[in-house]
Amino acid sequence: MEITYKETLPDKNEYFSLFETTGWNKEYQFNKEQLYEATNRSWYLISAYDNDRLIGFGRIISDGIFHALIIDLIVLPNYQSKGIGSNILKKLVERCKTNKIRDIQLFCAKGQTGFYEKHGFVKRPDNAPGMQMPGE
Repeated sequence: MEITYKETLPDKNEYFSLFETTGWNKEYQFNKEQLYEATNRSWYLISAYDNDRLIGFGRIISDGIFHALIIDLIVLPNYQSKGIGSNILKKLVERCKTNKIRDIQLFCAKGQTGFYEKHGFVKRPDNAPGMQMPGE
């Protein structure tokens, strides 16, 4: 297994397959075009490959100065717990730090807080500012 990381937009079909295979699209129900367009608008992204197969992905939405939001950190199930997600996250955080962005936030999948805490992230306090509009 030789994992390579590329700062390039993955193939539309491969990314859609990754999104579908991992169950991420179950709730969202995005089509390939929507998913590709959203991904294409990212401030920064990183794709992980085993040879030529897309096995992981992560991206950042940011203003490039103050705030960055890490989203869509996805790794195929049979590649999880092998350091790939950690490497993707480290590369995303490093990009923020290189650009001197201090406010780095993320949305965490249910049950995954331990993974992010291991990498220095902390839960926002209950009294912290911020709100979310629930999906319909």
